[in-house]
Amino acid sequence: MKRGWIVASLFFLALFSGTIWLSASLPLLDELGPGPGFFPIWLAGIGAVLSVVLVVQTARAPTDGPSDSLMPDRDALFRISCIIVMLVFGALVLDWLGWRITALIVTGVLLPALGARSPWAVVPFVLAASFGVFHVFYYWLKVPLPIGTFGI
Repeated sequence: MKRGWIVASLFFLALFSGTIWLSASLPLLDELGPGPGFFPIWLAGIGAVLSVVLVVQTARAPTDGPSDSLMPDRDALFRISCIIVMLVFGALVLDWLGWRITALIVTGVLLPALGARSPWAVVPFVLAASFGVFHVFYYWLKVPLPIGTFGI
């Protein structure tokens, strides 16, 4: 398992390094403030540093014992499966149902699947994630989001 962590960390280091290289040709500043290269370079730089830290930390850790397993337990597999299924569902129905209904369904299913039990926490979050986010982006920021065939 130690080798897998090191390989994954080196993969992310290569990914972040490539992002820095591609973003280096973009300007860091423009007339309005941060340019198109500002955030990619900084975020990729932070990710690269964290990848190096993870490689060093994993390499210095003691050798894995025989009880270490690469596969997650049953509860973790359920949560991972729910996230993947809901991401695919959201991608497939976003244009048809629109942002508000899709976000309502996806967050309404994911929150209980990930462990949120209180309806006093789930219901406001689901409403804010669907209708609130749509209102902020569509009306205030003027970012077009899909409305869907139902017009909701």
